[in-house]
Amino acid sequence: MKSSDNQRYAYRKAQLVEVICQLRFPTILSIETREPADFQETIRDVFPRYLCQVEQLSSVGGAAQTVKNHTFLSEDGGYKLSLTKNFIALSTMRYTNWEDFARVLDEPLGQFIRLYRPACFDRVGLRYVNAVSREALELTDRRWNDLFQPPYLGILDEDGVAEKSVTKCSVDVERRLDDHANLKLHAGPGFVQRNIRVGNKIQQVQEKTVRFIFDQDVFSSGKVKIAAVAETLDALHDHADGVFSDAITTVLHDAMEPEVL
Repeated sequence: MKSSDNQRYAYRKAQLVEVICQLRFPTILSIETREPADFQETIRDVFPRYLCQVEQLSSVGGAAQTVKNHTFLSEDGGYKLSLTKNFIALSTMRYTNWEDFARVLDEPLGQFIRLYRPACFDRVGLRYVNAVSREALELTDRRWNDLFQPPYLGILDEDGVAEKSVTKCSVDVERRLDDHANLKLHAGPGFVQRNIRVGNKIQQVQEKTVRFIFDQDVFSSGKVKIAAVAETLDALHDHADGVFSDAITTVLHDAMEPEVL
């Protein structure tokens, strides 16, 4: 994270639960009609595990459509690469820093561009999902307004309002950050869903502890040329860092145990 004093930090007790980079492109039908064997061969050393999911798309007033999602997993399952006829995406629940994440993305994205030759990208986005746990940070005696700035709290910024009396409160924001970047943000208390393996099946389980969800999607607002992808992603990352830095208080910053980079 980059703070208002332009100093970059990493957190020993980071509260990120998932980071996703998605790049959308004009439809490439061959990804839907043929198995991406050539693409797999170029990334198999890093993403050796493969599965294909057929996903149902919602439709209004017409026949339901399906799409093939080709998924490639790292050996330890820490990184997931998804490829459909409309997007390529990398996600992880073990994010360390931007440089490491970008390094993992670089090879498969380069191979995708080489093999499928997209004309451009229609949307380039970075999504950072933080779920702040007061228990994990030993801040159970603190209110949410000790940890987050007023614009992200709604009624929870009022000291006279008991947090337990509020059954639902969230702030949802859509704004332009500059001429090329937009932000969609959801902030508010909620529960984290976890996937656990039971036998041969994956089940989704909801945590019982309330966390403060700070879910930001920072994305390009226009077509991105292939040659400009790296620069665009770096700029989006800087925006995401700035949004999070401005949203948290010194109390939360210190509790996450920052390390200067």
